[in-house]
Amino acid sequence: MQTPAKDRVPLLQKAAFGSGHLVNNLLPGALGVFSFFLLTAFGMDPFLAGLLGGLPRLFDAITDPIMGYISDNTKSSYGRRRPYIFIGAIASGLLFMLLWQLDPDASQAYNFWYFMLFSLIYLIGNTMFSTPLIGLGYEMTFDYNERTRLMGFSQTVGQIAWMIVPWFWVLIANPDLFETQAQGVHQLAIIVGLSCMFFGIMPAIFCREVDQANLSNRADLTFKAIFKNLKELIANMKLIAQNQPFARLCGATFLVFNGFQMVASFSFFIIVFYMFNGDYGMAGTWPAWFSTVSAFATAFLIIPIVTWLANRYGKRKAFIISTALSMVGYLLKWWGFSPENPWLIFMPIPFMVFGIGGLFTLMMSMTADVCDLDELKNGMPRKEGTFGAIYWWMVKLGQGIALVLGGLVLKLVGFDPELSVQTTATLTNLRLADILIPAFTAGLAIWVMWGYDLTEQKARDIKDELVRRRGEL
Repeated sequence: MQTPAKDRVPLLQKAAFGSGHLVNNLLPGALGVFSFFLLTAFGMDPFLAGLLGGLPRLFDAITDPIMGYISDNTKSSYGRRRPYIFIGAIASGLLFMLLWQLDPDASQAYNFWYFMLFSLIYLIGNTMFSTPLIGLGYEMTFDYNERTRLMGFSQTVGQIAWMIVPWFWVLIANPDLFETQAQGVHQLAIIVGLSCMFFGIMPAIFCREVDQANLSNRADLTFKAIFKNLKELIANMKLIAQNQPFARLCGATFLVFNGFQMVASFSFFIIVFYMFNGDYGMAGTWPAWFSTVSAFATAFLIIPIVTWLANRYGKRKAFIISTALSMVGYLLKWWGFSPENPWLIFMPIPFMVFGIGGLFTLMMSMTADVCDLDELKNGMPRKEGTFGAIYWWMVKLGQGIALVLGGLVLKLVGFDPELSVQTTATLTNLRLADILIPAFTAGLAIWVMWGYDLTEQKARDIKDELVRRRGEL
């Protein structure tokens, strides 16, 4: 079915929205790489470094839904989302720069509390940016297929971050570029922060929001009504939790992303210790190239294919097909990670990256459909911001759990990073875990999504009814 002209998103707006997603990927990607240097550049105890990575996530779980609620109910001549995106982008960039200006000569206690404090402040700025950005995407078009094209375009631009991030390892540790790793972290953080400020404000400037004249029943965001608002937020979250299609989206995302993230670091260890027998010099930039080529294939091969599949066969079938293909890719890693021919590491990539490439393109598009369903059942106000906050909190929860479980798996297979040569049994078990864990969780995700029933026809019927209710032409 052809997309009506009023529901088409112009290329400039798609590019601006994608620019926001570039920032949304670059900041956590850089944060993950830089966190490694807490140990090597700033002498942080591994346990304390783990606390610095995990404890702020608990704070994130509180701020995300609150920001979603505030964004949904804001009344402003500039829109519900764009003012927060603009201010949040600037705050995120500035605070990211400050976060990484630790002193390598200071005490461990000083650096711990410095980083903890600025992590919490940084997360407020980042939440102010990312939560309204996600909500904005859900309302930029009300067309079933245009939503997938918009999300596919934004995910393609966002993947550029993952082509860049792996090289941060190489740059920071290069003595020809920086005298110390701490200096590399300091200077690269400034470059990342300034870049995120520039690209982050693009959606606020160029994207357009839904017509606020059609939005009703929004809460009064005043200090006087704060307890009433809190009660309403909790009620909204209960309604969202009862939304069965949304629960399936969250469950499938948790499984696919959690399985992928749990073994994300394993490829690096397998390349170094299995393919190059523990010789970091021989391994060179192969791990970085593996990650970069994966992101490139996701952006320019997989996402366009997934978008076509969704528009041709429906989003549910596209998810099942793409997730099944990713399972094939995981299996091919057994032969692809070859000591005899390192070039074979690129063989599984075209199949493997269907998992993550299809996941966020389709799930974000389907969440927009779910927002329409919620308005149909529960009326105004529309809750794109709150839906987006809860969905991405599930992603963050999965990432946090994956980091813990990934370390546990490494311990169970007997991996010892202090040894330059691992035992044959350890490497075999590590390779099996690298394949079986994400393949198993992907299979479970297919099972979860099998009963997803928000079809294209149903979504279009809901849209028509909402248009009738609002009295729109």
